[in-house]
Amino acid sequence: MVPPPIARRLVCTPVLLLLTLIVVVVFPVVWVCGALFGRKRKRAVRFLWFALAWGTRESAAVAECAWLWCTGRGHDDRHYDVIRRYVAGLYGVAGRRLGLRVEDEGSWDGTGADRPLIVLSRHAGPGDALILVHHLLTGYRRRPRVVMKAELQLDPCIDIAANRMPNVFVEHGGATESIGRLAEGLGPRDALLIFPEGGNFSPERRHRAIRRLARHDRPREVARASRMRNLMPPRPGGVLAAIDAAPGADVVFVAHVGLDRMATAGDIWRRVPLTEPVRARWWRIPAEDVPEEREARINWLYAQWERADAWITAHR
Repeated sequence: MVPPPIARRLVCTPVLLLLTLIVVVVFPVVWVCGALFGRKRKRAVRFLWFALAWGTRESAAVAECAWLWCTGRGHDDRHYDVIRRYVAGLYGVAGRRLGLRVEDEGSWDGTGADRPLIVLSRHAGPGDALILVHHLLTGYRRRPRVVMKAELQLDPCIDIAANRMPNVFVEHGGATESIGRLAEGLGPRDALLIFPEGGNFSPERRHRAIRRLARHDRPREVARASRMRNLMPPRPGGVLAAIDAAPGADVVFVAHVGLDRMATAGDIWRRVPLTEPVRARWWRIPAEDVPEEREARINWLYAQWERADAWITAHR
């Protein structure tokens, strides 16, 4: 259970400022040690650079949100600018310090650029949501509406800014109705971002998801999910609710590789700096090509997920 807003603001924001101050104080010592000694210490400097950028940029974003609230603009579109600068800053630092490079395949914002979008992405590896939000905000000038885990509200910037914009924070068990309401009124420059797997990929979660399908007597989906080695089976409830609420929206699918082998803190430590780019594949389905019947839509969703799985296998 996530604490109520007043508790989060009174506890998490001071903790953010304190941790940022600690990083600022410790940074010169670690930087000198990293410059003089071995490779592992230099790797620690890379992470400390990123932590310094994260803390200072997040603190600045929280301060901007506080200023907007004090000036009576607590719920206007300026919050998209706050998040755009915040995420773009982190993306830039990740490129310079951690070796992050992203190579996109496919174009999805040409023809029909004035249509709303429902973006369905795999969820695997640290920071993939931030990368997607960055591309939506900066690369394509879309205003993302994001379906996120409720625990992310413990992050002060996400808590304050995202709760002032149309987003949904999902408790365990999903929020199909909330996702449907979030999709209502999608404008021509809006994009609803959903991770249909319901969480970050892991082999254990994949096996649990397949067992859940078996318990619900979905043998066809069990067979198809068992053949997909890189993805968890998509949960159709939120996706179908979004399509029903925004029937004029095109649907964009996103597959990516490069972050999915970084499941633990140890994996991240060993793989930074990244030596290979993160590769992403986007493809767009026009609204008129989305099936109308529920079972046909579930079959169509699995077919797109199988396409993503095949692309990941070919590019891993």
